[in-house]
Amino acid sequence: MPVSSPAPNLDANLAVALDALLSEQSVTRAAARLHTSPAAMSRTLSRLRRVLQDPLLVRAGQAMVPTPRAEALREEAASVVRRLEALLTPSGGIDPAALRRTFAVQASDLVGAALAPGLLGLARRRAPGVSLRVLAEEWEAGPALREGRIDLEIGAIDHVDPETRVEELVTLRMAAGVRAGHPLAEGTLTPARLAAAEHVAVSRRGRFTGPLDAALAEQGLSRQVSAVLPGHLAAMALAAVGDVVCLVPTALPGEPPSPLSDAAHTLGLRLLDIPLPLPPLTIGMAWHPRHTADGAHQWLRDAVHRVLRPARVGVLSLRAGPVRLNVPRC
Repeated sequence: MPVSSPAPNLDANLAVALDALLSEQSVTRAAARLHTSPAAMSRTLSRLRRVLQDPLLVRAGQAMVPTPRAEALREEAASVVRRLEALLTPSGGIDPAALRRTFAVQASDLVGAALAPGLLGLARRRAPGVSLRVLAEEWEAGPALREGRIDLEIGAIDHVDPETRVEELVTLRMAAGVRAGHPLAEGTLTPARLAAAEHVAVSRRGRFTGPLDAALAEQGLSRQVSAVLPGHLAAMALAAVGDVVCLVPTALPGEPPSPLSDAAHTLGLRLLDIPLPLPPLTIGMAWHPRHTADGAHQWLRDAVHRVLRPARVGVLSLRAGPVRLNVPRC
């Protein structure tokens, strides 16, 4: 078996020095360009001569002139240095119009429905090459983020790995959603009246009880849950056509309206203040730290900010273009 020759001892600094020497055709000027001493640059020139087995620069009177080999290397050396600079320069901002990327976002049906219109609108105007894949909450978010199956998890973040980055987006409260003609829509809503009504609960795990039941129990009350559904949209649709109560996230008093309530308003639901102390609902987004500095991912996170925090919506330049939304069926 033939023995392969050892790899050359590559030094990127030699390429930078070679570019400076061939551009300046002067040891002194090359040293000033690279912020080093003429003596150090002279030693580097000697090393380059040994490596390339060519004098490179030779004296002609008071000046130095390049050899034919140096002339042939001039453009290549400059190109190598430009590529090195591009490789080792921190990434800056990106041009959203140049993005060609599909983002996978894991969210509940309600969060997905609230995000989709705003994200699509932003993508049409700023990033027409962006596609969105909205995935149901079927994976454990930590491993899915770590393995790159999803780019963002958006919702109530309560089960993340230690390295996962989490940012809170908005804090909401829960309201009672009923159809316009529901008996609870008239008169004052009391804990007793709320408990006496028929309810539909939302739980991916099929649980009949939640924070509202704990708050009612503090008043010595309990409610009747006639159905448990896996998503808020299905619960709202049921409340829109029947005499059942569903819980709907809505903005805190004094805050701008939340897009998470848009589906309830579209279905014609009345949102009633619940006269009980319920814990707030915090919506956040989680991502793996390898995406933190990625310009495209930063654009996605900023877009989610703009959609779920309406007070921060800014003026955007309009740029029309197609965008695709792929929402898998459950």
